[in-house]
Amino acid sequence: MAHYTHHFILLFLATISFFSFTFSKDAPSINVLSFGAKPNGNFDSTTSFVKAWSSACKSKEPATFYVPKGFFLLKQVIFEGPCSSNIKFRIAGTIVAPSDYSSLGNKSGFWIMFRNLNGFSVQGGTFDGKGDSYWRCRKSGSSCPAGARSITFSSCNDVKVRGLTSLNSQSMHIAVEQCKNILFKDVNIKAPSTSPNTDGIDVTLSTGVTVIDATIRTGDDCIALIQGSTNVWIERVTCGPGHGISIGSLGTSEDEAGVQNVTVINSIFDGTQNGVRIKSWAKPSNGYASDIVFRNLTMLNAYNPIIIDQKYCPGDKNCPQQNSGVKISKVSYEHIRGTSACPQAINFDCSKSNPCEGIKLQDIDLVYDNGSSTSTCKNADGITRGEVIPKSCL
Repeated sequence: MAHYTHHFILLFLATISFFSFTFSKDAPSINVLSFGAKPNGNFDSTTSFVKAWSSACKSKEPATFYVPKGFFLLKQVIFEGPCSSNIKFRIAGTIVAPSDYSSLGNKSGFWIMFRNLNGFSVQGGTFDGKGDSYWRCRKSGSSCPAGARSITFSSCNDVKVRGLTSLNSQSMHIAVEQCKNILFKDVNIKAPSTSPNTDGIDVTLSTGVTVIDATIRTGDDCIALIQGSTNVWIERVTCGPGHGISIGSLGTSEDEAGVQNVTVINSIFDGTQNGVRIKSWAKPSNGYASDIVFRNLTMLNAYNPIIIDQKYCPGDKNCPQQNSGVKISKVSYEHIRGTSACPQAINFDCSKSNPCEGIKLQDIDLVYDNGSSTSTCKNADGITRGEVIPKSCL
């Protein structure tokens, strides 16, 4: 594990240095106002943004796509590459979605997508998904369309996102799909705790994903790492309200890529439904989760601060009654302290046919204010180092 950690830190530092590309002072600036966009929040500026993007994408030298102060209404749009050079997407204002959720053409499930881009950056700005009316539809029990993700990065390489704010997405705020080397820094994500499925950042089939200095308050997972997420570094995240930081759900399909080399450090979980969670469906799968490190974490009245759930079944509906095929191994929990909102502070409910292996608990102090905290292990094997409260069940 020590050799692996050293190797991963070097990889992380190399990734950060890779994002040092800069733009010259003389780089062309493409202002959306020059293409007819209006910052009043009512005028549909979609066509203007598309024309401005086309101009920036054709530039032979690095260009800045500039959104000035004000409110710009956008319907569903794709900012597509490849482009002739690097582009900085610089936002001083706010991009707002239509209030009518059905106007996003949400059969495809997205609002704003960045696709097939290399050496791209997003700096500043607020994206307001106007999700209130969609959430009301969901809660009414009516037949509602699929909600739109606010921001999607698809098939992008070497991307830097800094200072971005995402508010009130219909569903998940930021999706990362089939990307390589993407950095999120100083991001702020917010939706009410009662908003359904408003994950903060979801990652799938991507490698080299880094999240640093983020505040995420949502109605679902703050960060979710789904199949094929590898070489992920998460640091200084404040999570809550929400469902914590999750690996999974895994095992959705039988032929599934694994999750590997994930580090979550120096983060706070405040009133979350879970702290750090690994979850999989109880059915056959070739998936796995391996080489996971959770270190230096603070739990503030969090439910399920440490949990592995291999019988994941939201709402107890349509759940398979089998054993999870997902193999979980080499997971380390180190220096995790604070308070648990329920007596069971540690819960390892692993697969009977594929027991968890290589679990490590070191220097854990999780107390329950209304009595003694407890730990539960099913089909889990590992080691304990230092003082562990509640008493280790490994």
